[in-house]
Amino acid sequence: MAISSTQFCDILRAPGASSPITSSLSHKQTLFTSQRVPVTFHSLTYCNVTYCNACRFKRTQFRTLAAIGEWEEETEDDPHGGDSVDAADDMKAVHLPPKLPERDFAGTPYVPVYVMLPLGIIDMNCELVDPEILVNQLKILKSINVDGVMVDCWWGIVEAHTPQVYNWSGYRRLFQIVRELELKLQVVMSFHECGGNVGDDVHIPLPQWVMEIGQNNPEIYFTDREGRRNSECLTWGIDKERVLRGRTAVEVYFDYMRSFRVEFNEFFVDGIIAEIEVGLGPCGELRYPTYPAKHGWKYPGIGEFQCYDKYLMKSLSKAAEARGHLFWARGPAFEGTCISAKLSGIHWWYKTASHAAELTAGFYNPSNRDGYAPIAAMLKKHGVALNFTCVELRTVDQHEDFPEALADPEGLVWQVLNAAWDVSILVASENALPCYDREGYNKILENAKPLNDPDGRHLSAFTYLRLSPVLTDGHNFIEFERFVKRMHGEAVPDLRVYTTEGNKEECSKNQ
Repeated sequence: MAISSTQFCDILRAPGASSPITSSLSHKQTLFTSQRVPVTFHSLTYCNVTYCNACRFKRTQFRTLAAIGEWEEETEDDPHGGDSVDAADDMKAVHLPPKLPERDFAGTPYVPVYVMLPLGIIDMNCELVDPEILVNQLKILKSINVDGVMVDCWWGIVEAHTPQVYNWSGYRRLFQIVRELELKLQVVMSFHECGGNVGDDVHIPLPQWVMEIGQNNPEIYFTDREGRRNSECLTWGIDKERVLRGRTAVEVYFDYMRSFRVEFNEFFVDGIIAEIEVGLGPCGELRYPTYPAKHGWKYPGIGEFQCYDKYLMKSLSKAAEARGHLFWARGPAFEGTCISAKLSGIHWWYKTASHAAELTAGFYNPSNRDGYAPIAAMLKKHGVALNFTCVELRTVDQHEDFPEALADPEGLVWQVLNAAWDVSILVASENALPCYDREGYNKILENAKPLNDPDGRHLSAFTYLRLSPVLTDGHNFIEFERFVKRMHGEAVPDLRVYTTEGNKEECSKNQ
């Protein structure tokens, strides 16, 4: 279990503070963040094409509009019903999913829903991009009672050119807009590069002065056994090494977060900033960069250990000589603000004894050991919440697309959620892939509010990946509004609940 970076978590803990801390510095995207492109055929069907650049595969699904709503009967209110079946006959590729029951979440606990803002909302000059368009989009989200938005504060933008010279101007304008619309903020301290992962539509490098150091000393980056460097983020091996112009990596991160805390004090005082998520590694996740596509990795490869830079090797030697002497830094005070750490959802090879893909990423979770319980216990010790991903994925879909991957996202999600809940820490979540249909939303709801849980456990928050014109367009937005209501514990007027008596299927519809 690669917890050599647990210093990061302790940095987040303010002396005497009682609130948990959230940490994850990435653009909030995991390996399988993808782009789904809706295409209309005869005004009746859409084609859902999933592109995954990292694993270089393409999956195409055809569904009818009726299938999106999981209801294909023809009624006066649904003129597409009968025609959708005809379209299925014509297209030959249309697959109508089975009618699945829906739980009634009316009266269940309120789970706040946030939406991630586009990656390029702040440009490299730290200026807000298209503020008028953003205001209109946020008003749309506000109209359906979305609780707030998530934004990455990129290290490569704010401290781009000179150490300890910070430019927060674009973020200040953004935060003011969010406050004026009475929304909340989840803020990600993003200390990694943006642009090399699936779903990245902009390029935001590490600060220029850091890359200059890396040109002369490439050992500041994670390195594999063959000596290939990964410049997405800095190796944990320099956490305590003064190689960044006289500062250690932990000190650099500390100074950055302290500047943020001072700059935006009023937003903490007013309660606008609800959560600080601090990045702990690649994609802002607590893991090694074990599966870089630029080094030839393809899904579902197990990845490769990335611990061969001289600083991590030095750390290994020291640990072998004297165990248990860890340095815990003190961090800037985020009083009253939740702080969390994000774990990656490495679900491929989960149904094997070794869990090899998790192992190379730093999670020692073989079939005879719970690799996430120690992490949850560590987060509990430092008052940090846990953020996890892939809560919308279904195991059966993974088996259909890549049976050789032996993936089990549902099993992994359940293990991680229970590891967190067993030690009574807050746990939040997000989707790994863009999700626009009811089937995916229902899966999120099931994970957010487990059925018949004796302790009434549920997610502390859910963050949707990500705000885009596709989300706010037509039917997609209607489904998203319906999902938000159910996450908030409200009744919806079109709930379909199926019961079976003998061979007879009955449907009840809430009015």
